[in-house]
Amino acid sequence: MALYELFSHPVERGYRAGLCSKAALFLLLAAALTYIPPLLVAFRSHGFWLKRSSYEEQPTVRFQHQVLLVALLGPEPGGFLAWSTFPAFNRLQGDHLRVPLISTREEDRNQDGKMDMLHFKLELPLQSTEHVLGVQLILTFSYQLHVSVINGTSPFASDYDLTRIVAAYQERNVTTVLIDPHPIWLVGRAAEAPFVIHAVIRYPMEFAWIQYVSILLIFLWVFERIKRFVFQNQVVTTIPVMVMPQGEVYKEHLS
Repeated sequence: MALYELFSHPVERGYRAGLCSKAALFLLLAAALTYIPPLLVAFRSHGFWLKRSSYEEQPTVRFQHQVLLVALLGPEPGGFLAWSTFPAFNRLQGDHLRVPLISTREEDRNQDGKMDMLHFKLELPLQSTEHVLGVQLILTFSYQLHVSVINGTSPFASDYDLTRIVAAYQERNVTTVLIDPHPIWLVGRAAEAPFVIHAVIRYPMEFAWIQYVSILLIFLWVFERIKRFVFQNQVVTTIPVMVMPQGEVYKEHLS
């Protein structure tokens, strides 16, 4: 008559030994090797008590075609020319308004669908007696989440003040800094020649408790199997017992 398994339940096996036995010493050593090394690894990663964290990613950046230009003229003090893409700002300039010629081109160099740089060129017409001593130039760019710091509809001159705009930008949670360590200024120009700004702007590209837990899980898995091997094969002397579901304990006799 064929027999079939109709029901089964797990049986728990325990291993008994004294507190001063080799088995107890082995468990103490295994516990130390399980919990302490992951702590040291996480600590050596210099991130256990996180004080400052940073990461880099390439955002989706696009030039908004918004420009605000103030060119400081000399040699007479107080002279300037101004122009922007904001009509309200231009109406405030009066005789100081001068419309430049601007050309822009964005480039995706690695064809990943994100623009990598902006080619920007500005030509400001000048009279023969006008000389540019300094420039204040603001270009606006959009990220995937963008809040403009320039109110282009405001009729008040204070809303276009460079100091006010920079202060409002610095109060945001996310800021971007343009660093150009090698600016090149060319002096001397022909009479009636425009003042030219030519720029290439490259867009930005590409806790330890969590570390400890992730490392600890590996050590727990490894040492659980080491302990099972040690006790099942009686590498250290113990007394195996069978613990039944009702709580009864049956001692196994080793052959």
